[in-house]
Amino acid sequence: MTSSPPPAPGGYAFLDAATLRRVLPLSALIPHFRSSLPALSAAVHSPPRSAFPLPSSPSDSLLLMPSWSSDPSLPYIGVKIVTSFPGNSALHRLPGVHASYSLFHAATGVPLVALDGLRLTLLRTASVSALAASILARRDARVLVMAGAGSLAPFLIAAHRLVRPGIDRVIVWNRTPDKARILARSLQEEEGGADEAVTFEYAENLEEVVGLADVVTCATSSESPIIRGAKLKPGAHLDLVGSFSPRMRECDDEALARGRVFVDFEVAMEEAGELVGAFDRGVISPADVAGTLVELVGGAKSGRRSDDQLTVFKSVGTAVVDLLAAQLAYENFLQESS
Repeated sequence: MTSSPPPAPGGYAFLDAATLRRVLPLSALIPHFRSSLPALSAAVHSPPRSAFPLPSSPSDSLLLMPSWSSDPSLPYIGVKIVTSFPGNSALHRLPGVHASYSLFHAATGVPLVALDGLRLTLLRTASVSALAASILARRDARVLVMAGAGSLAPFLIAAHRLVRPGIDRVIVWNRTPDKARILARSLQEEEGGADEAVTFEYAENLEEVVGLADVVTCATSSESPIIRGAKLKPGAHLDLVGSFSPRMRECDDEALARGRVFVDFEVAMEEAGELVGAFDRGVISPADVAGTLVELVGGAKSGRRSDDQLTVFKSVGTAVVDLLAAQLAYENFLQESS
């Protein structure tokens, strides 16, 4: 029988974004996933997410994503609750998506802690991409192209730089050039100025810079390809984060046909528009997907086979990584508070 983890100091606690920044740094989360995914992912049960329309608007919805572990070393139940209100930006000047994550003890059902669900999602998504890149991207990678300048972009950039510290040039692109310019300037200021080892730039034309990239990471809501496989240079690594439904698509078929393709979890082959469409068109088949992140990290499948090989990683996110990230945040919080 599992022993009950101690409650948070002062009772049921809420770990806000600032607290998560402290107790769940990318530098800790990436190695945590490296060790825990092969060992524990099979013990985490995560039913398909449930989505419910809301009466406030036909486009508003409530999403529930539960998970629980059958391994005594991971004695937790987790539930992510997400609200999607696409009209918020125009109507209320608020983000369109809000989320909270609740962690319970698996043996007793006692609630342990709540976490900022958006920050948790940003951290775990970036960490998953970076973990894949630590195996698939060339070790001498120097140029990173970031397609998208939304809330996830700075996390993806930081995570990739952690696993490929040789990156010394980051180019940001966004459909709205001002957003790319603002993000690049902000990141350069955080770095300490233009004389530092890393330069941050923005581009108005993605196709003009994508061929320079050793790593391309995409976090957009595009429904048509923004990355053309013909533009990717030999040896590049393509990280696709944005699409999570069959109607969404960030790269064309040629990028997949040229690349050695991996997914975070098998569900990506049912949800990611790039893959679903390529399967339907006969460009590639599910058998052509080289493996999952768990297989890659655990050594069951090999990654990059040559310096000239194009590698592709497609993630859609699952409750498995939410639970593992929440575990680390909570246990680090307890250790910090003791």
